[in-house]
Amino acid sequence: MKAGVIILAGGKSSRMGQNKALLPLDGVSTIEKIKNSIADLFEDILIVANDEAAYQFLNLPIVKDKVRDKGPLAGIHAGLLAAKRETNLIIACDMPFISPYIAKHLVDHSEGFDAVVPVIAGKQHPLFAVYNKSVLPTLENCLETEQLRMKHLLDRIHVNYSSEEDLQIKEIANLEQVFYNMNHPSEYEEAKNMTENSNSRKKEWG
Repeated sequence: MKAGVIILAGGKSSRMGQNKALLPLDGVSTIEKIKNSIADLFEDILIVANDEAAYQFLNLPIVKDKVRDKGPLAGIHAGLLAAKRETNLIIACDMPFISPYIAKHLVDHSEGFDAVVPVIAGKQHPLFAVYNKSVLPTLENCLETEQLRMKHLLDRIHVNYSSEEDLQIKEIANLEQVFYNMNHPSEYEEAKNMTENSNSRKKEWG
């Protein structure tokens, strides 16, 4: 692909109570599951994490936030600064069901835009989205002025918002599951159930 991937793993996982990136799903850690799902499409993958030692097993480049305790904007900032490519797919480490088909679609529709952000059931998903390095000056200004919500950035850049209709791709049976994210223990349990159900269906189809 003509883009890189930046996986954000710098959060504190305070609501989960443990590092959600390392929670096991389908025999591997969640972050490894994410990496494996897009590794065939993207050559350049890096991790943004403040605990570098925890992610050495992935054998990927790891960078730390340049500005600490500023949330996902700081992670995107650090990732874009370190990225080899101008265009990069951002993925939060708590989204275990991301789709390579959606990833490709977002990248393919990024030309001429600063970002491509999916909108599912009226909700924006800026942490499974594409960003160009062109956002860096605005992003740095947001960090400097303590405007730390994703909306503060998106309102100031040229965004292509991809609707559910845009993302109806035949290989995807459950679009909402693609954008499922885990913040609480109950959501992790639900993700395990979804994984088991999916594996059961695959065995039935055989």
